[in-house]
Amino acid sequence: MANNDERILLLKKQIAEKKKNIGILTRFSPVTNCSLELDGVRFNLNALDKEKLQHLLIKLHTYFLSSKFLKMENEVEYSGYKLDEWITDITSKLDILYKKDEIKKMKAMETKLSELLSDGKKVELEIDEIESLLKGE
Repeated sequence: MANNDERILLLKKQIAEKKKNIGILTRFSPVTNCSLELDGVRFNLNALDKEKLQHLLIKLHTYFLSSKFLKMENEVEYSGYKLDEWITDITSKLDILYKKDEIKKMKAMETKLSELLSDGKKVELEIDEIESLLKGE
């Protein structure tokens, strides 16, 4: 049992490191008003799921590349904003969603690993925590 406990604690440390590497979850602060009308359809960036945001990003990026090729990238606007502003907002929104998903996965793994710890190890960790609190660490 002790061997498994050691492996579990090692995995928990790896998860903690991954969570740290994910970085701080920033708040979405858009450049646009997040309401894009494209091809007769209105899109609210705040209401779209990851998949729809990805598809919209691909479409807008295609338009951006075409407008750049035609030397019109500074002239083309949709719903009052330039293509690169929409791309920036969607990319930012997707980044936040990816981070949230990753954090959720890490928490689920941590919970599962904590459940797998032996009762003796759980008691030992609780005692260690109380001891460090009493020492003021």
